Amino acid sequence: MLRVTAVLMAIFASAGAAFAQSLELSDCRISSGPGSPGIKARCGTLLRPLDPNGAAPGEIELKIAVVPALNLTPEPDPFVPIAGGPGQSSVRFYSSYAGNFEDVRRNRDIVLVDQRGTGDSSTMDCPVDDSLVEGQYSAELTLEFTRSCLEQLPADPRFFTTSVAVTDLEAVREALGYPSFNLYGVSYGTRVAQHFARRYPASTRSIVLDGVVPPQIALGPEIATESQNAVDAILARCAADAACNERFPDIGKKFRKVVAELDSSPVTIDVPHPDTGRPENTTFGRGEFAIAVRLLAYHPNSIALLPLLINEAASGNYVPLGSQYLMTTIAISDALSLGMHNSIMCAEDVPFFDKTSIDYDGITASYMGIFQLDALEAICSIWPEGPIDAEFKVPLITDLPVLLLSGDADPITPPRYAEMAAVDFSNARHLIGKYQGHGQLGVGCNRRLVAAFVDAADPAVIDDECLERSFVMPFFLDFSGPLP
Repeated sequence: MLRVTAVLMAIFASAGAAFAQSLELSDCRISSGPGSPGIKARCGTLLRPLDPNGAAPGEIELKIAVVPALNLTPEPDPFVPIAGGPGQSSVRFYSSYAGNFEDVRRNRDIVLVDQRGTGDSSTMDCPVDDSLVEGQYSAELTLEFTRSCLEQLPADPRFFTTSVAVTDLEAVREALGYPSFNLYGVSYGTRVAQHFARRYPASTRSIVLDGVVPPQIALGPEIATESQNAVDAILARCAADAACNERFPDIGKKFRKVVAELDSSPVTIDVPHPDTGRPENTTFGRGEFAIAVRLLAYHPNSIALLPLLINEAASGNYVPLGSQYLMTTIAISDALSLGMHNSIMCAEDVPFFDKTSIDYDGITASYMGIFQLDALEAICSIWPEGPIDAEFKVPLITDLPVLLLSGDADPITPPRYAEMAAVDFSNARHLIGKYQGHGQLGVGCNRRLVAAFVDAADPAVIDDECLERSFVMPFFLDFSGPLP
């Protein structure tokens, strides 16, 4: 495997100096996608070497957007949201949730950088083959699709790892003339934020990690079991709720029944297409079920629907879950750059799988099954592996101010992941939302707490008493909604 040694790091630094440049911004509007409202910003493009160590030729363009602070005399150090995925555009992510950042924008510019390979920064995407879904998985089909994807990519996929991407972020800081960044990472973005702080501590003023991925964790082997744990907890909460239990008795048993039935005999249903409304004939098996349920478990508002949709499926009505599956696949296809996603996973996660410690029995028994793990390993068996820094998988050691946010119902980055990341943080605070899912900035008073933390650059100023009043969506008892 390629590893960036101290010598290569020095080459990276010198290559970055050679590409040092100012960045001219002009008025623009950014949005979360076609048909979405536009947000006023200042945009520009920064030219970067494809390979910062200079061994491979070529350049790429980075899309930069700055949303000015509300204050006419803002603080000199901006707030920098970094999207998850991996493969999501930070510009589109911010535009989708701009309201959650307004408290911090009172005093600071928002700097948005589409990470290389995403959004408008030399996107590394491949159209998803409709036949490559969980219910029809095979290693042969996955390898065929992966080879086709590699042939379509506009650039060498080796140079789209996190270790390379953080050099871009530092180049943006220098080009815009900011003294330092206040970083906010969500999900995979927490990995980027931690690594930027490791590489450029003098360029980092504060860090917010939301849905934390610790460096020492290889994402993949625990996804299915953690998601199963989250779903089990949701269904147990329904069983402990008098109204939910009365409406949906034995909901855990019904869930297991649906999984078993779809595993042995997929159904064919007509599902209204989310864009056209026209009925679309869809095969719905255990794989499609897993896609629908996994994303429902991410957010409290969709968690509230889960018992109702499971009960409907157990009664033979698979259309509501089928609709969720169709919406999910379209949303993921639109939001993620698959090539960049694979470049991250195949350099930073799959090579670090410890097969002696993987709970294969638990994964196989989960509602998701073994598909995702098998697919990742098949993809990465032929995907070119890019460079990562020598200490990339070591927990960050820092005295920088850090705020960590977790939801105790998060199906992919549970609170214990944040504790693993924070093992060598000497100036940190960890807030855990009760019954909350993946991504906490928009929950309750968190946006205000984040703004206070960033203003002070001190976790000691946080008064989290307000989180006790955070709203949790009650379970839907029918399609008209929860009880009043």
